[in-house]
Amino acid sequence: MSDQNFKTLRDYDLTGKRVLLRADLNVPRHERKVTDTTRIDRLKGTIDYLCEKGARVLILSHFGRPEG
Repeated sequence: MSDQNFKTLRDYDLTGKRVLLRADLNVPRHERKVTDTTRIDRLKGTIDYLCEKGARVLILSHFGRPEG
């Protein structure tokens, strides 16, 4: 299958649309402080693009792993 069969964000009119963005934001921490923001930083471009195109963005994620 070629890449031409997959749609990207640029293929849609996002004006006024609600966009649910699922992101893996498990980041390393030390004493409750984030020590590496790479995952968060890389997501910023996508969020900025969606907002610039007029989308209403809801980010869904979780932080850490359950104990037990």
